[in-house]
Amino acid sequence: MTTDLILAIVHHVLVFSLFGQLMAEAVQLRPGIQGADVARLARLDAGYGATAGLVLLVGASRVVWGAKGWAYYQDNHWFWAKMGCFALVAFVSILPTLRFVRWRRALRTDPAFAPDLNEVEAARRMVRLQGLLFILILAFAAAMARFT
Repeated sequence: MTTDLILAIVHHVLVFSLFGQLMAEAVQLRPGIQGADVARLARLDAGYGATAGLVLLVGASRVVWGAKGWAYYQDNHWFWAKMGCFALVAFVSILPTLRFVRWRRALRTDPAFAPDLNEVEAARRMVRLQGLLFILILAFAAAMARFT
């Protein structure tokens, strides 16, 4: 029972951290972004990716070593909806990540670099979409805990 509790706490802290990092990206990603803000955004996005990986690792640990076990999850449609939505968030995050990496490289070459407004807006749309999908993940998690 202690292992299950620890895994649940760590999982929830990581999920809230992940959402916080996504919201920090949304705040940083604005028209006119340049210089140190571009570099900060790229570092923030790297942390977002690393945290997402930890969420998956701890979540998988909960499935294997948690109190409910694999039998609870394997036939739970809400669990699979949550996993599918998490995968969709990961897929949607690729475009902004690639842009942030490209912008950081451009900044190294040209300290006065500023991303094109259309690219910033496209990345903003993808970050906002991730936020909306994240809400679905939370809804599926709540349903998963209540309906088997």
